[in-house]
Amino acid sequence: MFFVTCVGLMLSTLSMAEMASMAPTSGGQYHWVSEFAPQRHQKFLSYMVGWVSALGWQTALVVTAYTASQQFEALIALNVPSSYRIQGWHGTLLSIAVTIFAIIFNTAMARKLPLFEVLVGVLNVLGFAAFLTVLWSMAPPQDAANDNDNNTRRKNEAWTEFQDNAGWGNVGLATLVGILGPSVTLIGADSACHLSEEVRDASWVLPRSMVVTAAINYTVGFVMTVTVMMTVGDHASELLDSRMGQVYVQVLLNVTQSRLGTSVLTALMAVLLLFCAVNGVTTSSRQLFAFARDNGLPCSRWLATVPADRDIPLNAVMTTLAITALLSLIIIGSSIAFNVIAAIGQVGLYTSYIITLGAIIARRFSRRRGPLPRSRFDLGRAGLPINLGALAFLMVMFPFLFFPSAPNPSPAEMNWSCLVYSVVVVFTMMYYFFKGRHVYQGPVEYVRKDI
Repeated sequence: MFFVTCVGLMLSTLSMAEMASMAPTSGGQYHWVSEFAPQRHQKFLSYMVGWVSALGWQTALVVTAYTASQQFEALIALNVPSSYRIQGWHGTLLSIAVTIFAIIFNTAMARKLPLFEVLVGVLNVLGFAAFLTVLWSMAPPQDAANDNDNNTRRKNEAWTEFQDNAGWGNVGLATLVGILGPSVTLIGADSACHLSEEVRDASWVLPRSMVVTAAINYTVGFVMTVTVMMTVGDHASELLDSRMGQVYVQVLLNVTQSRLGTSVLTALMAVLLLFCAVNGVTTSSRQLFAFARDNGLPCSRWLATVPADRDIPLNAVMTTLAITALLSLIIIGSSIAFNVIAAIGQVGLYTSYIITLGAIIARRFSRRRGPLPRSRFDLGRAGLPINLGALAFLMVMFPFLFFPSAPNPSPAEMNWSCLVYSVVVVFTMMYYFFKGRHVYQGPVEYVRKDI
């Protein structure tokens, strides 16, 4: 499923890279829909995509902050085994703390951010090499290494025998329901688009950075997934029930038999995710700012304000912090809050991708509107097949983002993203009918007025 998700999202990335070259603006998807959708539907579709994209990115930041907080929880649980037990409110407070850290880097240290990004990029490469070196050289665990025949059999079973452990009654269905796992770590190639107005020669740089970044991440992600799968040994139940809450931490501890070594690698992971949160704040606040600048949100004038003494949309950044803090409260009351929050983010981004791809496909088939805008990342004749392949993948996978992790869930185990998504869509349509349609025109309309 990881490999299939990589292929499908790479097709989406290629499609968005071409659109980013045609229209390199911070609005991203809602701007592209305004550009490519049929003229009579441009305004409404652009408005809807702006809202669901904001939902997706604001929620994605919560997921990133929560993931970073889980690494700190695992680090504490690893080193204080006798007295520390992970609780929901720990995740909430740590998520807010991570977001505040990211906010500081996006405000007080904004001018130093490029330097830190380079350093973290180097640290990411070194960290990947360190994880692989440890797992390749020290795995499998000692209790499995003494039985080569059984060890080989277990490794083969990992790739040839599939089970429906959740009880869906069908292995294929269970696999599709598991789309949320790989998707949450791979989606978001449009992140760079929302900083396009702060990038020199964006029409050339953006699409290439999107594709290269996605290709590298998908490749190393696949290598790391295969590596971890091959080093699990006979500890599946132990991994799932680990008191540290993170499977890979227990894998490292099993492989190295060293608390210090495991702590160092876990701390490295925590640092990398901290800076993922920094990037998340940058992306989500810029998308929020761009949409507010086009009068797409309540309090748009305030959200789109940039202080005279700063080069950042400070109000949008602080609003992002407030939204993250509120959504983090969900973690207190639900043991599966991560899946719920992650699903909401994925649904929002998937929706924006689907509508955007549908718009450019319709534009390719429309002869009356002339050729597409000039692109410095032109997919050529492969453009339409790539767009159709990406749309087909997203349409198939989209419904499974609403599924619970197992059939017949209790209220606490239910995937409530369907409810949250429906409320946002209904509110968006009502707001559009009563006010949005009177103040929001869409980026293309502003361009036409300038002409």
